Amino acid sequence: MAMAGISANRLELLQIADAVAREKSIDRKIVLQSMEDAIQKAAKSRYGSENDIRCTIDPKTGETRLARVLAVVEQVENDSTQITLDDAKSRNPDAKIGDLIAEPLPPLEYGRVAAQNAKQVIVQKVREAERDRQFAEYKDRVGEISNGTVKRVEYGNVIVDLGKAEGIIRRDEMIPRENVRFGDRIRAYIYNVERTQRGPQIFLSRTRPEFMARLFAQEVPEIYDGVVEIKSVARDPGSRAKIAVISKDSSIDPVGACVGMRGARVQAVVNELQNEKIDIIQWRPDAAEFIVNALAPAEVTKVVLDEDSNRIEVVVPETQLSLAIGRRGQNVRLASQLTGWDIDILTEQEESERRQKEFAERTQMFMEALDVDEVIAQLLVTEGFASVEEVAYVDPDEIAQIEGFDEGTAEEIQNRAREALEKIEVERDTRRRELGVADEVASIQGVTTAMMVAFGERGLKTVEDIADCATDDLVGWTERPKEKGSDPVRHKGVLDGFEISRKDAEDIIMSARVVAGWITTEDLAAAQADVEADAEGVEGEAEAAEADAAAPDGAGEKQV
Repeated sequence: MAMAGISANRLELLQIADAVAREKSIDRKIVLQSMEDAIQKAAKSRYGSENDIRCTIDPKTGETRLARVLAVVEQVENDSTQITLDDAKSRNPDAKIGDLIAEPLPPLEYGRVAAQNAKQVIVQKVREAERDRQFAEYKDRVGEISNGTVKRVEYGNVIVDLGKAEGIIRRDEMIPRENVRFGDRIRAYIYNVERTQRGPQIFLSRTRPEFMARLFAQEVPEIYDGVVEIKSVARDPGSRAKIAVISKDSSIDPVGACVGMRGARVQAVVNELQNEKIDIIQWRPDAAEFIVNALAPAEVTKVVLDEDSNRIEVVVPETQLSLAIGRRGQNVRLASQLTGWDIDILTEQEESERRQKEFAERTQMFMEALDVDEVIAQLLVTEGFASVEEVAYVDPDEIAQIEGFDEGTAEEIQNRAREALEKIEVERDTRRRELGVADEVASIQGVTTAMMVAFGERGLKTVEDIADCATDDLVGWTERPKEKGSDPVRHKGVLDGFEISRKDAEDIIMSARVVAGWITTEDLAAAQADVEADAEGVEGEAEAAEADAAAPDGAGEKQV
């Protein structure tokens, strides 16, 4: 086609350009530009590559013009591309330094080699233009669902013909046990588009939670219109999923809208996802209520939240334990992914045994630390005292008001508690010195002697060592394994067991950096002001969400 274009007459040249532009879905100007480049290359091989030869094709008539371009200079260094001012004025009286003079060249007769080279240039330029067009078209479609036809399957990876481009669904992005063959129609979620030397790579997925959210948006008009919002999605692809929804209109039940008449809407999504069972759950701003909904169909007796570590303990009846955990832990794992909380499930008997054990341990601790009998220690535990520190520094009236106690007893107990704390403090300070932790570490705001011992046991001995830490180093972190079905792995931090929040850990690290001289107190104050401003904005959004969520209770959860 390109060879024909080189030797074609004017009309045929334009017809070829139009045909290529239509076939490749690229601009006609780009095709003509590639033809110009091809003719320029052929002309340079004929007249010498040292010349600056330009070719122009008239887009209306198809007329081809060749010219050698010369730059007007005072002193010629290269006579192939430059010309003196005097010589230029002989051709154009108005010429001046810096101008370009075009010297027309006669039309060329193209041989076989020149035509073949020209064809290669045109093909390459058209291919580059096609790739640019594909990338520009699909880079803005990330987050959309695309329809295509299975073109081939290579080592489990599915190549999909999207019409004007090709996409790839990698093996781990395909629903397990899903068989596709050549020619099958397939829908997938575009999650990434990358530019590579071989052209744009369009990555598709059928396992990502966003794919399910987009499918619901296609099936449920209320979601598409924004009346019902999908807050979160958790999937075990091909097996089970949970989706949390909320309605911005109190008259619309979000769960019912997603289920549809006789389950028609959700069934359409289920069919697309190879019969993946879907639990539709009403989102709640209250974390405990939301988590209880997320664990359905299991019944929950009690929940205990630990907001600092983002963990929650859920107590269920013995008969509901297997249902709450699910097959291979599936139900609790999906509920954890959906809510963003680490969930520990206990039976009522396990919780009772744990509380009895905790009661006995605290009783023994008070008996040893305060040198009191078992009855007094049990009374302190029953009243909610969990540590010697609480007993030592609480208002004396709170101890005196315990049945059987008086002011004298309360004073004596507090004195013993303070003496026990002083003894413990001396022991910790001695241990800290043995570990080689510098005295200067104590000047870090929020650091106690017990923390200094923990630092020393992990090899953190100077202010600089602590300043160089990340928040996760102090409080630990939870690693989500890549293997589907595996449990999260908890990595302990240096200060595990000290019941400090991530905010407390951040404050300790920043204070250490101030003491070490890495930053100033002014820098710290400015950073805190920015954080508080961001927090106020988030709090405002949360209040708006709570107001939106103040709708009549719908069916809390429905299972398909």
